[in-house]
Amino acid sequence: MQSPYSFLVTPVKGKRYNNTKQIGNIDLVVSTSEENYTTSNREATVIETPINYEGPIEKGDTLLVHHNVFKFYNDMYGNRQSGRSFLKDNLFLVDDEQFFAYKKDNEWIGYDRYCFLKPIPVEESYIYKPLSKEPLMGEVAILNETLQNKGVKIGDKVCYKPNQEYEFKVDNQTLYRLYDHCITLVL
Repeated sequence: MQSPYSFLVTPVKGKRYNNTKQIGNIDLVVSTSEENYTTSNREATVIETPINYEGPIEKGDTLLVHHNVFKFYNDMYGNRQSGRSFLKDNLFLVDDEQFFAYKKDNEWIGYDRYCFLKPIPVEESYIYKPLSKEPLMGEVAILNETLQNKGVKIGDKVCYKPNQEYEFKVDNQTLYRLYDHCITLVL
């Protein structure tokens, strides 16, 4: 079964939400809210690519998707519903505007105009900063082709435009998703 325009995916580990934490041999539920976007699963395994798709993504690759792809909603009568991406059983249709990176051969690659930065701790300065992370600075963690062609490398420290951070948990670390044109400076 293939879609003309969308990737057919299933949530990684078959779970729509990452709302449990393993402590010893016990899975502890850390959030019961289906509205909380921070606990929705953002990783999807590709089951099928679109018809006539000739890009780098293949069956079995992992996509980093938008937080609404797998979420449940309540309609105006309070009935539990799946979002627009739901197809059937545990299968979802994801178009190319609903994912931001893909994992191939255990390496994350930014898709289209997206890249990901790792926040860096506050640097010592004469000016007091009551923050835990350096504002408007980060370390490149996931690179896309556009930035790579401009000489940016993974691990480079960069500056970016204000109010661009969209937080993700990727491989147990916090990353910010940004458009590549929001990167203003390589330090």
